[in-house]
Amino acid sequence: MLEQTGSPWTLARLVEHDITPYVWLDYDAALPELFGEANGGYAAPIFFEGDIARLLAGSDDVLITITKDAYKIVARLPAPGFTRQRHELRFLGKELERLVGRLKHAAAAPPPKVATAQESKAGINAAQVMTAFAGLVKIDLQQALLEACGVFGDEGARVKASVKKGKANTVWNPITLALGLNDLYRVPLGRLARAFVAHDFLHEWKYEWDQTLALLGK
Repeated sequence: MLEQTGSPWTLARLVEHDITPYVWLDYDAALPELFGEANGGYAAPIFFEGDIARLLAGSDDVLITITKDAYKIVARLPAPGFTRQRHELRFLGKELERLVGRLKHAAAAPPPKVATAQESKAGINAAQVMTAFAGLVKIDLQQALLEACGVFGDEGARVKASVKKGKANTVWNPITLALGLNDLYRVPLGRLARAFVAHDFLHEWKYEWDQTLALLGK
């Protein structure tokens, strides 16, 4: 794995990437139901949460309490389970090959285009603010957007980072804005909630709006 990926792989890192550790179990005539026709033994997977946790915690040996039998059916081993040395751990070549393939594919893939989505999620512009909320208040909302206070004190609902890009690029957080309209101008939450449904540019904010109301107990 080090040669293929250029970085070291610990047991924890392998498990994190869904690679299953195995140990070889030699045939035991006392457990015929576990081995079936595998009279030479078979590679038993270690997947039980408790067994994995013990391994990752740095135990000196390997304890297996639950595994799969030779027919890949989950089986509980006789208490207290089977113990093996850590150096006996093995991994399936096909699983490692698939992991290397996934990592190479991810490294070769172009980075996702997130800039536009991030900019959109930062806030809504002045025209969108007016479209969604101007009809809900008696104040001159357009003038309020132009004032230095940014609506509701200090930067208020205005996204501070957007101000540096110039007035034309300033955006406002619709959640903060809507809560301010409710708190200071008594705009009913029901009417504000309908705005997040009625306007396409607010749809991506609706989940956050609903979660905010739930946190506030409203």
